[in-house]
Amino acid sequence: MSQVSVRDDEVDIVIAAIEPDLTSFLEEWRAIFSRFHLIIIKDPDIKGELKIPGGFNYDTYTKADIQQIIGPSNAATFSGYSCRYFGSLLSKKKYIISIDDDCIPAKDTKGIQVDAIAQHINNLSTPATPFFFNTLYDPFCKGADFVRGYPFSLRSGVSCAISCGLWLNLADLDAPTQALKPELRNTRYVDAVLTVPARAMMPLSGINIAFDRELVGPALLPSFKLAKEGKFRWETVEDVWTGMCVKVVCDHLGYGVKTGLPYVWRKKRGDAIESLKKEWEGVKLMEEVVPFFQSMKLTPAAKTAEDCVIEIAAAVKEQLGRIDPVFTRAADSMVEWVQLWKTVKTRT
Repeated sequence: MSQVSVRDDEVDIVIAAIEPDLTSFLEEWRAIFSRFHLIIIKDPDIKGELKIPGGFNYDTYTKADIQQIIGPSNAATFSGYSCRYFGSLLSKKKYIISIDDDCIPAKDTKGIQVDAIAQHINNLSTPATPFFFNTLYDPFCKGADFVRGYPFSLRSGVSCAISCGLWLNLADLDAPTQALKPELRNTRYVDAVLTVPARAMMPLSGINIAFDRELVGPALLPSFKLAKEGKFRWETVEDVWTGMCVKVVCDHLGYGVKTGLPYVWRKKRGDAIESLKKEWEGVKLMEEVVPFFQSMKLTPAAKTAEDCVIEIAAAVKEQLGRIDPVFTRAADSMVEWVQLWKTVKTRT
C-alpha cells in the first residue's frame, strides 16, 4: 500500500459544543480549521445560543435537530461529549476529525505550531502495521523505515482506520490519578507515531481523534452510559468503551490503529475530586470490561463494521449483562445505534 491523496472536501471536523461560546476555541484554531467543513453539535443540555465567529464553513445542530432526525426517544443518547457522535452519523465525508473544545493547537519542541489536522490525515492516509511491530516507530513517517528483520511480506501494511492523538499540559488521566496528582502536567512532546499491535487493547480518548468513517464509522458509538455520568472527560468512560469495541472491529477486519502525533494543548476543566464521585463506577467496571474484550473473537460471518458491532453487543449482553445492568443497556444501545446508522445512511 502507498499513501492515499486526501482532498480537503473529504474531511469533516466534528466539534461537540459543551459550552455555548466557541469564539475563543475557534479563533485559536482558525489557521488550521478554516480550510475544512465543520459540523458543530450543541450539547442538548446546555442553554444559550451558540456563538461562532465568522469565516468558517460550518453546519450546526441543536437538540431540536437531533429530535427531528432521530426522534425524541433517542435524543438522550447524544448528551455531553456523546453529542459528537451525531456529527459522524450525519457526515457524508470519508474522514472525521474530532477535537474537544477545551483544546488549542500545541507547539512542537522547536516552538512551531502543530497542524493537528494535517498529521491526522497523514496517519490515516498511510498504511498501518499491526501484525508485526516496527521498533523504529511508524515506518511511513518522514525519516523512518522498516528495521532489519521486518518481513517484506508485511511491509505493504493495511489501511489505517483510526488516528489517536495525544495531549500536552493536561493529559487524559482518570479522576483518581488526577485527584492524587493535581499538579501533574504532561510536558513531554514525543515526535513519534506507532501502530497499536493487533489483539492489544488500548484506552482510546475522544479528546483528539480521527477515523475513516467508511471503514469503521458505525463502530464508534455512544452506548456506554454511567448512572451518574457527568459532563467532563473525567466523569465518563464512553470513549474508552468505544475504543475497545472499535479495536476488536479493526483487528477482525484487518485494519490498523495509530497513536502518537498529533498533540493538542489541553486546558484544565472540572474538579477531579467531584468527578471521581461520578467516574468511580466506571473505573471499577473496567476491570470486567478489559478481559472481556481481550478474549473477544468474532465469527467469519461478520464482514462489516455493522456486523461486528451486532456480534459484540450479543456477547456483551450474554457475558457481561449478568454482572451489571449497565452492560445490558450498553448492548441494547449498540444494536439501536447500528439500526440508526443504517436508517440515516439510506436517507442520504
